[in-house]
Amino acid sequence: HPDTTRYFIAGQANIIFQAHGPFHSPYEGVNSLLGRGEYKTSLMGTVYMAYQLNRSPKFATDGIFDVEEATGRGLSEALGLGGITDLDVVRNPTLGKTPYLARYELHQVIGLSDKLVEADRGPFSLATQLPARRIELSAGRMGLPDYFDLNSVGSDSHLQFMNWTVDQNGAWDYAANTRGYTDGIVAQYIDPAFKARYAIGAMPIVANGQVLQYEFRRANGQNVEFELPHGPGAFVPRLTQRRGAVRLLGYVNKANMGDYRQQNIKFLQGLTPTPDITAHPLQSTKKYGFGINMEQEVSDTVRLFARFGWNEGQHESFAYTEVDQTFNFGGDYSGRAWGRANDKIGLTFVTNAIKRDHQAYLKLGGLGFILGDGNLNYAREDILEGYYNLHTWRGVYYALDLQYINHPGYNQDRGPVLVESVRMHVDF
Repeated sequence: HPDTTRYFIAGQANIIFQAHGPFHSPYEGVNSLLGRGEYKTSLMGTVYMAYQLNRSPKFATDGIFDVEEATGRGLSEALGLGGITDLDVVRNPTLGKTPYLARYELHQVIGLSDKLVEADRGPFSLATQLPARRIELSAGRMGLPDYFDLNSVGSDSHLQFMNWTVDQNGAWDYAANTRGYTDGIVAQYIDPAFKARYAIGAMPIVANGQVLQYEFRRANGQNVEFELPHGPGAFVPRLTQRRGAVRLLGYVNKANMGDYRQQNIKFLQGLTPTPDITAHPLQSTKKYGFGINMEQEVSDTVRLFARFGWNEGQHESFAYTEVDQTFNFGGDYSGRAWGRANDKIGLTFVTNAIKRDHQAYLKLGGLGFILGDGNLNYAREDILEGYYNLHTWRGVYYALDLQYINHPGYNQDRGPVLVESVRMHVDF
């Protein structure tokens, strides 16, 4: 698809094999990471298709249509960890192998200046030149991480890290069905000095559900992000000309979410046989949080990144994972230092936490949609991940990845566990 054509057709396939050996596990619940050794394979394939309905840079219009297939399973059916080890895993293995429409969007540019700047042509925007100051509108089925919380060092599970809480902010419980998509609208204001984004998307009817709630008065997920095109290096003289960015994210979800403290009280009063976060009348409650996302190029071969995320933790983890607070720091090193410009080494550390009411709920035997050992001796979940990504030929890459996880599922009675991974990625 040359840049001069109206159409865009591309694709990718990502195969991840993961395994871990036996680890210390004096007890397990239905949502535990299994203490015995196990191995699983996931496959994610996507065909990206788009067509330029209007080629004028100032009022460019694109139609986007992506088909996806997700098969295979995660370790322990993607249960037992706040930071699940394979971002490609669909959290509901009963959905089957049938390909599905991942995205169908209309993308509209509204130019606010006559000056044009070079733009990267890709699956979500086909123009190669765009106004320097503009508004961009996207509407339809989408993944909110396509637009928010992006990070060039830690956002791509196909060529970089694999852990859920490394490639995305674990405390951002963004609106999505179990496959990771929602129906909504994204509005962006883009200026050379800064970028600002707003999105509203449909929430699932139940936690980790596939069916979305379209009565936005009752349930919705709203997100805002403010991005500065200069990273922390802007304050270091030798780094002022290096690429970097700082992004501030905030969100508010409104949905039929339970309250951990209320369900703990009901159980302690003998009103429920176990704490059950879903045992409440139909209601609309709010969950909110924020995140900070930074990246900085240090040299021609070294880049660093960091994320911090927090949410109020009182209400039910509903759409992404069971993390109420997260801190992540890491970086990558380009293989151009040894003559392999497309190879890369990455290393990162992430530490996740949940709030006291959430801790008490799990200790009393409650189940979330991801966690539940039947008991809990609480500690932060700490994850160290490293990878080597090897480019072999054209769009073919192989990677070796290790994830060392201490206190899996926030439980210091269990673990540590080492997860080994091999990944093959093909772009076409």
